[in-house]
Amino acid sequence: QDIVSGESEEESNGVNLMEFSDEILLHILSYVPCTDLVLNVRRTCRKLAMLCLDKSLTHTVILQKDYKVNKDKVKQLMRDIGKEIYQLNMAGCYWLPSSTIDHVTRCKNLVKLNLSGCHVTSLRLSKMLSTLQHLRSLAIDVNPGFDASQLSSECKATLSRVSELKQTLYTPSYGVVPCCTSLEKLLLYFEILDRSREGFMLSGQLMVGESNVPHYQNLRVFYARLAPGYVNQEVVRLYLAVLSDRTPENLHAFLISAPGSFAETGATKNLLDSMARNVRLDALQLPKAWINGSGLLQHLKFNNPFYFSFSRCTLSGGHLIQRVINGGKDLKSLTSLNLSGCVHCLAPESLFRKAEDDIDSSILESLVVSCCNLRHLNLSAAHHHSSESIGNHLCQLLSRLKHLLSLALPVCSITDVAANVEKPPTASNLVPQTFGRKVRIGIQTYPRNLADQANQKIESSVFWALMGSLRFLETLEIIGSSFSSAMPRNEPAIRNSLPPCVRAQSVGDSEVAAISQLTYLQSLTLAQLPNILTGSGLINIGLQCQHLRTLSLANLGMMGKVVYMSALMDMLKHCKCLRDLRLEQPYFCAGAQFFQALSHCSSLQRLCIVSRSGTLQSDAVMSFMANCLEVIMCHMFTGESLTICKNLQQSIVRSFQADRPALNVVIFPLLHEDLTEVIRDVPMRHLDEITLFKSRVAEEPPNLWW
Repeated sequence: QDIVSGESEEESNGVNLMEFSDEILLHILSYVPCTDLVLNVRRTCRKLAMLCLDKSLTHTVILQKDYKVNKDKVKQLMRDIGKEIYQLNMAGCYWLPSSTIDHVTRCKNLVKLNLSGCHVTSLRLSKMLSTLQHLRSLAIDVNPGFDASQLSSECKATLSRVSELKQTLYTPSYGVVPCCTSLEKLLLYFEILDRSREGFMLSGQLMVGESNVPHYQNLRVFYARLAPGYVNQEVVRLYLAVLSDRTPENLHAFLISAPGSFAETGATKNLLDSMARNVRLDALQLPKAWINGSGLLQHLKFNNPFYFSFSRCTLSGGHLIQRVINGGKDLKSLTSLNLSGCVHCLAPESLFRKAEDDIDSSILESLVVSCCNLRHLNLSAAHHHSSESIGNHLCQLLSRLKHLLSLALPVCSITDVAANVEKPPTASNLVPQTFGRKVRIGIQTYPRNLADQANQKIESSVFWALMGSLRFLETLEIIGSSFSSAMPRNEPAIRNSLPPCVRAQSVGDSEVAAISQLTYLQSLTLAQLPNILTGSGLINIGLQCQHLRTLSLANLGMMGKVVYMSALMDMLKHCKCLRDLRLEQPYFCAGAQFFQALSHCSSLQRLCIVSRSGTLQSDAVMSFMANCLEVIMCHMFTGESLTICKNLQQSIVRSFQADRPALNVVIFPLLHEDLTEVIRDVPMRHLDEITLFKSRVAEEPPNLWW
């Protein structure tokens, strides 16, 4: 009856979807998942049956984050349009059984294939690649048990033609790299743990029979990202050893992202010296120990650089301007810059400077003028304090970067200096940010709509003006310079946190309200904003930022109480497009009211709650999971007992796993000694994108992989 009434309404209005041109219909259909197009939509009528098989829709098939796809759907999809697929992305489809990969052999014309995060054995990989003679781009995982000797000659012939390879290593191995003799782009992700499940220390030595040498002579892009651990460092040195012998002449991007200390060796020094003599780079990222105290940057040559990362380096602003920007050289080609943790990058020198000293605005101005086309900028994890000079505030200078799409700033950098000088510290500023005895303070009443905020004249603040000038910003991170998550990667949960910067003490609700000007905002991270009193600014964001898909909130306001709970619940009622929500807050109560509000987020797919001494209500969680049918990830690390956590996790899996094949549930006490063992079983896609807290702006070069 609804369909009939809908058709009659269309006829009365003179509008019929099928009367649109093929071009318009193809554009509309491009937003529909391919599995729905082929298995459902094309069966509705003859016209759609023809359009759904158009080359523009079947050329590239993306199953990544299509959490409803299962083995049978993939089988049917490959059977129907396998020969028409040229690019297939199955990255992160961890829930599909390894036998699903067998159906990829139907895609005889594949040029690009992404199987990162999928279960693929050596034998299955060999069988599949033997049939894909046109393949030029491949992404796979190398897991324990991988044996390159099981690869057939036909498989190796295919690999010899592959020019782009992305390889995630969970075991010390060269993987398929030695077979790829035509490599132009090599991306390596090292995720090898230092200890086995049984507690044995692992070695970085390669397995027997893996002494083949990689072929780098045609290499243009080399990228390596290391997870914490000494084994990862040992293995990456084996990959770099070949590069140090002979540097590829066409190398234009060399990037190594390594946490902690990754010491330079004689081999790596030879490699860098060779690069300085023989290549001109367009993208550069090196471990901090390779840059600190060396004159390397002075000798490296750049062509038209589009990406620089000096994350966690002690590089001073003087060196940055002189050696990288060449005293103000035109760098319009630079689109992405990561200076996260580079504490002296906006100061002329670092020898006698304290990290909390004021920045030199002339350095930032030179950077802004020279790199006027920046789209991604990360200045987080440092104290960037502006002076009292009029017109030279960091926010005022950054407002000139009209092309910015993503921005990460420390909380203390957005403080209005003049306002801080005029106003003495308030009672809320003096509240200690600890877990000790609570201090009772008067709560200032903040208006809950944008018009009332305007009446308070907060538009005059430099941060308000910055947000108003960056109207096309899609990703924003405001993170306390001393913030550290309670859930590091391979260590026990952190029990204590450092206090926020003194300059950050005044940052609170009005600054959060200013963010609501970003109409196109898709991802927002707020961490360690000490002066949040009611969270009223969150409501403004919920009302105005209707494209918001990812929200991460951590340690807002007083640490002993969740003061913004009411505002958060009001905000969530308006977040219809929200897909990922991460909350990290001590004493967070995940009860019935919270989950009732969260149920308004009809598009929500992933939820992560990290809360020391936090509580949860099992019945409310179950009701929420039943109401929100799109949720496929539920991670909760609280103060509840192990028994309660296990029972709830089992109940969720038992009730919803059958209808949600991608469902991943981890509910575990935050301070339990076995937390790291539980974390290692979380699919890398969830772990890297939401469960672990980190700054993601300019983390990698844009469009590093398709």
